[in-house]
Amino acid sequence: MTGLLEGDYGAGEKRRARVIKVIVVSVLALTVIAGTVYFFFHNYREEQQVKQFMILLEARDYQGAYNLWTGSDSARARYRMSDFMQDWGSPVDVSGYVILDAESCDNSVIVDVDAGHAGDRKVWVDRASLSMSFPPNEFGCVQALVDGRGNLAYRRKHNLIYEWFRNLKYRLRGRTYQK
Repeated sequence: MTGLLEGDYGAGEKRRARVIKVIVVSVLALTVIAGTVYFFFHNYREEQQVKQFMILLEARDYQGAYNLWTGSDSARARYRMSDFMQDWGSPVDVSGYVILDAESCDNSVIVDVDAGHAGDRKVWVDRASLSMSFPPNEFGCVQALVDGRGNLAYRRKHNLIYEWFRNLKYRLRGRTYQK
């Protein structure tokens, strides 16, 4: 019979501490990976919609691009093909376009596009219908505020982490972000 002092005391606690450490490190690693994937692919569908739109414009398939831009009959009633052709028609050359950035704005996304010879363009994409339009204002994503007197005011939303990454992406492409 073995004595009390001959056994491996504390082995259970060591094993338990190791299991807890592995679980904590795994959860932290999964959280970082999930956050990174979310950050880089959160606007993927909207970016792909704008990319498909640019491909159609580059191929001069204006009817297909118009259908993709409007998305529904009610949008087509507000934005006619003649208006679309003035904004995106034959004199506009989008060859060599590059999707620069996509910024989430509540239920929409603002996609910045370097549209080649057509210059920089911002495209507003609705998350639900994936229909596109021009942004409603030049400031991009704004937040509606009500002041103490009940007046409605707007201010640009700021996300310092997002803005830092966006500016880094632009600098890596040899550009600067223009608000």
